[in-house]
Amino acid sequence: MNYNVLVGGSAGQGMDTLSQMFELIMKRKGYYVFSNKDYMSRIRGGHNFIQIRFSDEEIYSHDDDLDLIIALDKRTLNTHIDRLKDNGKLFIDKSILEREKEKEKEESIKIIPIASSEMAKEAGNQRTEGTVLLGAVLKFFGFDISNEVTDVLKEYFEGEIYKINEKALNLGYESVEQSFSLKKGSFKDSILVDGARGAALGALAGGVAFYSAYPMTPSTSFMSYLSAHQNDAGLIVEQVEDEIAAINMAIGASYAGIRAMTGTSGGGFSLMTEALGLAGITETPLVVLNVQRPGPATGLPTRTEQSDLSFILTASHGEIPRMVISLRNPEHAFYTIPRALNLADKYQMLIIILSDQYLADSSITIKPYDFSKISIERHISDEDAIIDGKYKRYRLTENGVSPRLLPGQFEKALVLADSDEHDENGHITESSQVRIQQMDKRMRKLNYLMEELEEPVYYGDENPENLIVAWGSLEGPVREAVERLRDENSSVGALVFGDIYPLPKQKLEKYSKNAKNIINIEMNYTGQLAKLIRQETGIYCNKSILKYDGRQMSPSEIVKKFKEEVKI
Repeated sequence: MNYNVLVGGSAGQGMDTLSQMFELIMKRKGYYVFSNKDYMSRIRGGHNFIQIRFSDEEIYSHDDDLDLIIALDKRTLNTHIDRLKDNGKLFIDKSILEREKEKEKEESIKIIPIASSEMAKEAGNQRTEGTVLLGAVLKFFGFDISNEVTDVLKEYFEGEIYKINEKALNLGYESVEQSFSLKKGSFKDSILVDGARGAALGALAGGVAFYSAYPMTPSTSFMSYLSAHQNDAGLIVEQVEDEIAAINMAIGASYAGIRAMTGTSGGGFSLMTEALGLAGITETPLVVLNVQRPGPATGLPTRTEQSDLSFILTASHGEIPRMVISLRNPEHAFYTIPRALNLADKYQMLIIILSDQYLADSSITIKPYDFSKISIERHISDEDAIIDGKYKRYRLTENGVSPRLLPGQFEKALVLADSDEHDENGHITESSQVRIQQMDKRMRKLNYLMEELEEPVYYGDENPENLIVAWGSLEGPVREAVERLRDENSSVGALVFGDIYPLPKQKLEKYSKNAKNIINIEMNYTGQLAKLIRQETGIYCNKSILKYDGRQMSPSEIVKKFKEEVKI
C-alpha cells in the first residue's frame, strides 16, 4: 500500500503545522513516511504545497499521483485536482466554493466540501481549521483518534488551547465518511528527519565548534538548527554580514585549530570563490556546504536544482586540491559531514559538500543514527614537527601533507600563513623552482585521497543493458524508478554518486562495460555529471534525462522519460 496526500494553500494559512502533525502521526503508527515542500519566495500569499507520502513498505521519494488533496484555497483545487487517482478525493472548505460560485465543482464526486471554518469557530478558535481538517484526514484513511494522535496534539498545544484543538479534531473527524481501512505499519523504531537537520546533526557529531554563514535560502535551515542548539552543543554560530566574511572567518577559526565550517547557496558560494583559493594555498582544512538552488543570479530562490557542479569543480582562480561530495539523503548526510571534516583535517584541504533545496526540505523516516560509527579524527602534529629548532609549515613530504602545528602551540614554533606563494617555512617567494615544488606538494594529496573515495551506490540488474548515472538527491527518485522498470522486465541499473571529485571509477567502468545505453539523469541543463564522467574516463552518456524547472523529478517522470529515451 502506498498513499499520497497534498496540503496546499497560501503562505500563512497554517499548512506547515497541519502537515507536520499528520506526518508525525503516520510515523508513530509505524509507516514509512516521505514529505517534500514546494513554496514560493514570499512571506504571505502565493501558492505553496506540501506532499506527505506514507506506506507500509520502504519509500525513498515523492511521487505524482494523489489519494487526497487538502485545499486551503481555490488555487490548490484548480492546480492539483487532475493529479487525483480514480478514487481520490479533495477536501475544501465549503465557504470557498460558495464564495467563488463553484457550485458545479461542489457537485463533483471527487470534491468533498467540509464546513471546516464553521467547525473551527464552533471549537472556539478560527485558527483551528487545520486541526479540523486533520481530523477529517484521519477519518478518511480509517484511523482512530488513538494515543498516537492525541500525543502529537499535546506536543503542539497545551492547556486551554489543547482542549480547543481536541474539540476541533473530533468535529473534523465526524464530518466525513471513511474511504479506507488501514492497519498500523511495522516500522516502529524510526526517526523522522529532513536533509538539513541530518547534515546539521552530522556536523555536531563530527565535532564542529564554529560555523559562520549569512542567511540564504535554502541553506538557512542548516544554520538555524545549529544556532538553536549551539549552547547545548558547545559551538559558536556566527551570522555575518555577507558570505565573504563567512568563509574568511571559518578559515581563520580553522587556522587557529577550531574545527570549522561555513555554508551558503549558489549566489553566496560565488562570493566565496576568492577565499577558496586562500584555503587552498594556506592548506587550511575547510568544509564548505553549498545547498543548491536554480541560478543564475537570484534565479528561483526556493526551488531545487543541481547546476553548481561544473562551477564548483574549478571555483577559485589557479589550481588547488579539493574534494566534492554530494549528499544523497538525510542518512547519508549525517555520516558524510563528519567524514568530510576528518578528511579536511587529514589532508589539510578544501572539501565542498553539495546538497539542494529538495534534500534540505524533504523529511523521511529512517533508522536512528548510529553514533558509534562516527569518529572525530584531528590531525595536529606534536613537538616532533620542530626539527633543529625550526618548524616548516609547508615542509615537502611524500604525500603532500605537511606537519600542522597551531599558532601558540609551542613557543619555538612560528606558524606562518600567506596568500602569496611561499617556501617550506611560509616565507613569500617568487622562485620558479619553489613554486613547482609547492604546487606538486599540494596536488600530491589527491593521489592519496583517491584511496579513500567511496564508490557510488548501485541499484538494479548485475549486468544491465541500460545504465543510469545520477548524483545527490536524485537517489530516491532514481531508486524507485529502477524498481518499477525492473518489475516491467526492463534490464536496468543505476549508479548514484556521493563522492564526485575525484571521480570514483571502479563501479562505473564495471557496469558501463556491456551497457547498450548509458543515461545520465540530472537536475540541470547541460548534463554536468555526464561531462565530468567523459572528461575523467572517456565514458560517453549517449542519452540524457534532464530537468531544470526548479522541481525535483519524480519516479513516475523518470520511468516515462526512460521509456521514451530507450524506445520501450
